[in-house]
Amino acid sequence: MTGSRRAVVLLSGGLDSVTAAAIAKEEGFELYALTFNYGQRHTWEIAAAKKLAASLHTADHKIVSLDLTAFGGSALTGSTPVPKQRTSAEMTEDIPVTYVPARNTIFLSVALGWAEVLGAADIFIGVNAIDYSGYPDCRPEFIRAFETMANLATKAGVQNGIRTSIHTPLISMTKAEIIRRGTALGVDYSLTHSCYDPSPLGESCGQCDACLLRLKGFAEAGMQDPIVYIRPVSGPVSD
Repeated sequence: MTGSRRAVVLLSGGLDSVTAAAIAKEEGFELYALTFNYGQRHTWEIAAAKKLAASLHTADHKIVSLDLTAFGGSALTGSTPVPKQRTSAEMTEDIPVTYVPARNTIFLSVALGWAEVLGAADIFIGVNAIDYSGYPDCRPEFIRAFETMANLATKAGVQNGIRTSIHTPLISMTKAEIIRRGTALGVDYSLTHSCYDPSPLGESCGQCDACLLRLKGFAEAGMQDPIVYIRPVSGPVSD
């Protein structure tokens, strides 16, 4: 069956990905959620993704295993310490060690393959180019280039005339705007996990880039972050 209203949604378990998925659902898409176990430092985000997929009533949720620890090159797939208590300026002056080489390229490629099998022409990803940690594969020019490649590389695009669209509904939104949008759509952010370096019990550290950006977003949105942190935190370090 062709699925003109089917969409593959990349669901990491984090705040951004579930908001993008909720937007796709509001737009009338049937959701096919895709999560990756790629050898990241912890699996709390995968557990979160399972809960979020259930809350979104996805048509299917696949968890695909990839061993990116075979290459390393990132604090998220190796033993390099996760940076803590960085200012917003420090977060964007260089590409951080938490960048996983080619991660979004790999994830989108797998999503593209599943979309082709499903007959789906739409893929949603929660990348953001405003409140982010400087990752090159979160920029609009990367998404445009991947979309062009996708329509040159598939039977669906070349033979069947199905044009794949990569949707990035959050790409120009601040974290506060994302949180407000998701809240309006009924997203339960207590189910999400963003931290790069949580405790063994899954409590967020409150000091890594992901936690600081998340806390900043909730503060600017005038809301309380509903997840549990290891210790009381006051938000990101000022510049």
